[in-house]
Amino acid sequence: MAEDKDPIETKEWLDALDEVIRNSGPERANHLMMELGRHALDNQVKLPDSITTPFVNTISPADEKRMPGDLFMERRIRSLVRWNALAMVMRANDNDEGLGGHISSFSSSATLYDVGFNYFFRGSDGDHPGDLVFYQGHSAPGMYARSYLEGRLSEGQLDNFRREVDGNGLSSYPHPWLMPDYWQFPTVSMGLGPIQAIYQARVMKYQQHRGLVEHGDRNVWCFMGDGECDEPESLGAISLAGREKMGNLNFVINCNLQRLDGPVRGNGKIIQELEGVFRGAGWNVIKVIWGRKWDPLLANDESGRLRQRMDEVCDGELQNYKYNGGAYTREHFFGKYPESLELVQDLSDDEIMYLNRGGHDPYKVYAAYAEAVAETERPTVILAMTVKGYGMGEAGEANNETHSLKKLDIDSLKAFRDRFGIPINDEELATVPYYKPEEDSPEMRYMRQRREELGGMIPSRRSEMQLLKTPPLDAFSKQLESSGKRAISTTMAFVRMLSNLVKDKEIGERIVPIVPDEARTFGMEGMFRQLGIYSSVGQRYTPHDAGQIMFYKEDIQGQILEEGINEAGAFSAWLAAATSYSTSAYPMVPFYIYYSMFGFQRIGDLAWAAGDCQARGFLIGATAGRTTLNGEGLQHQDGHSHIQASTIPNCVSYDPTYAYELAVIVQDGLRRMYQEGENKFYYITTMNENYVQSAMPEGAEEGIIKGMYSLRKSDAKHGMRVQLMGAGTILREVEAAAEILESKYSVSADVWSLTSVNELQREGKAALRWNMLHPEETPKVPYVTQLLEGAEGPVVAATDYMKSYTDQIREFIPTHFTALGTDGFGRSDTRAKLRDFFEVSREFVVLAALKALADEGLIEVSTVSAAMADLGISADKIDPVTV
Repeated sequence: MAEDKDPIETKEWLDALDEVIRNSGPERANHLMMELGRHALDNQVKLPDSITTPFVNTISPADEKRMPGDLFMERRIRSLVRWNALAMVMRANDNDEGLGGHISSFSSSATLYDVGFNYFFRGSDGDHPGDLVFYQGHSAPGMYARSYLEGRLSEGQLDNFRREVDGNGLSSYPHPWLMPDYWQFPTVSMGLGPIQAIYQARVMKYQQHRGLVEHGDRNVWCFMGDGECDEPESLGAISLAGREKMGNLNFVINCNLQRLDGPVRGNGKIIQELEGVFRGAGWNVIKVIWGRKWDPLLANDESGRLRQRMDEVCDGELQNYKYNGGAYTREHFFGKYPESLELVQDLSDDEIMYLNRGGHDPYKVYAAYAEAVAETERPTVILAMTVKGYGMGEAGEANNETHSLKKLDIDSLKAFRDRFGIPINDEELATVPYYKPEEDSPEMRYMRQRREELGGMIPSRRSEMQLLKTPPLDAFSKQLESSGKRAISTTMAFVRMLSNLVKDKEIGERIVPIVPDEARTFGMEGMFRQLGIYSSVGQRYTPHDAGQIMFYKEDIQGQILEEGINEAGAFSAWLAAATSYSTSAYPMVPFYIYYSMFGFQRIGDLAWAAGDCQARGFLIGATAGRTTLNGEGLQHQDGHSHIQASTIPNCVSYDPTYAYELAVIVQDGLRRMYQEGENKFYYITTMNENYVQSAMPEGAEEGIIKGMYSLRKSDAKHGMRVQLMGAGTILREVEAAAEILESKYSVSADVWSLTSVNELQREGKAALRWNMLHPEETPKVPYVTQLLEGAEGPVVAATDYMKSYTDQIREFIPTHFTALGTDGFGRSDTRAKLRDFFEVSREFVVLAALKALADEGLIEVSTVSAAMADLGISADKIDPVTV
């Protein structure tokens, strides 16, 4: 702080401001300050860059809303929750394997959760739809401990913490897939909770404005750590929340000043930093830094030295003070200035040590939450300062090693027990028993009463879904027919199908088209006027293309979610809509359309979370394929998204070539997810290459859905035969190769369409597993093997994806198998050049087939060499993988 050269003048200004506040109120004072700031700028006076406030609580003691409950009873319950959470983690590690678990994160945030459970987090048992809470993943033991006291979980379940294989276990973190009636959102992959929460609040506004779901005063709460804010996803979408005025969204950031290895900002102040970031994004910022034991000191701070000291101190020092105790704090914090030291002259070292931080003071937390829910025009962030490892004494309180702490030694355990008043004697302590009062005890009655008044128990998840009547296949009759002489892409075919779906009387209003910022690329601009782009404020301007048929139309009731250049945000919006059946008892059918390269590769962590939380909807990887998006080059050309999709167990993926295949897949996906209620979500690739779309062969539906069907059975009578497989646009290269083989090399060629290698692989693996476990039963035969039974000749498979994609089904093919694919980095050129370069062109399919026949001894090797010359393929061609 710079030296004040004229303190008397400064005091006169401050006294004048005090008088304005007394006589005219804070609003008038705020107006004068704003005018003063403008006037200073007009006179070239540089104002401070910072938009932070002093390092004190935002809400003054006089303005705090008083907590109405029984503080003693709530502290008692909170202590029991703390103990049982500690006991659960310690018991989980009382074995040779050490299952792990976290104690310290919940110990620092127990009060933050407790106040919410007692007063603010509403359940969905009554007429209210219930609030949605994104719990910080590392605090899961605290939620289990509370549910144990409430009678929702048994001791046996607590003892099965992190022991899930045999059933009746508790997942390590919030995992809806593993606890489908309990956890709502997967959050422990840090950063995903915050961005999911923002888009959850956005989709709720979208539903409300479209008249689909009445959310009323429903709130979204997101709990996170200060260290977690360094993840790009944590803060990446906060400007959206501020811009859209999401008053239904509350962040609670547990600022215990420590991340996993050490301080979050040892040389700075993370709370001040976050205040500036959120305030600049239009959020209502509430700082809860100091507990009420500091209030008398601040009230007596006439010199301002205590406030100055609070502003000066960095987070590394704050950690030191709590770790080293009261005497150290007296000397190094208060002792810097005589005036601040005088404020604590009547306090003992122990009293200084227990000057509480705001996040551990239920009164301060309650006041902050009350103000947060009263704010309806802006999202709110509560920055609560706490101590990591709170209550663990020397073993873990404010210690750099605290995050990894799984156990306490016996002395620390006794200290913890005594501090929180747990009635367990020394003899029992070694086994770290759980403690639960009698069912009719005051504590249990109080807990039940609080939750009954708030609408039921949480965490809780609705796992059942309202089933929908989905359109029959003939709703897509145009896509089942030939396109005649007109060449169109499968991306365009999909857009036409989507246009039909939004008009469907049963599910049309539930369709949610989502794009990042590429609707025109996908030919979707016609939907702008038809459906409108959702905006919480409508359209306040006349678009420059208003006179055109397909003008850019924003609308408060718009159906399209256009999320800008923001794949993570668009996917999070899709995820919120795809889980609406659970969060809002209103199933929605989201279609997220994007460049396939910018899907799993960019937001794979969110896609994995979609599997965890049982999302239902469609991901459309448009402009897909390594060689199909020909002009865009290495960063845009996708040759691996289907391999990535295969890693998510409940993701069903397809790579269709023709519009009729796409129609069958989408209709079947609608049926499976929304009419039958299967826990699946779909990934479908579509391409931008235009070609004539064929009519669907009779009886192809089953094979399309299972992943493979016969597209062309050669009726040529040549002595040799091969089986050619293809997918996506490369199937057309395979079809062309079949014609070359028959016309130039006298080889009959059957053609198979591989709509989903991933589904074929899963079905085949399941059959082999069944056979292994049922050795005396008649073996099951994988679907691929069944189809190829009796088929003559070697098999060649070519796709626009890496060879490992089709290699997945090699073991189910009962003959010689060759996989062609696009391994290596993409690059820009014509499609023909790229397919030749990656060796998936028709010429290479022919070469692979001839080489396979030679390997089988059916033709001479010299025939292959001659064919290479004829096909224009050089043995010295560069390897696409190595360049």
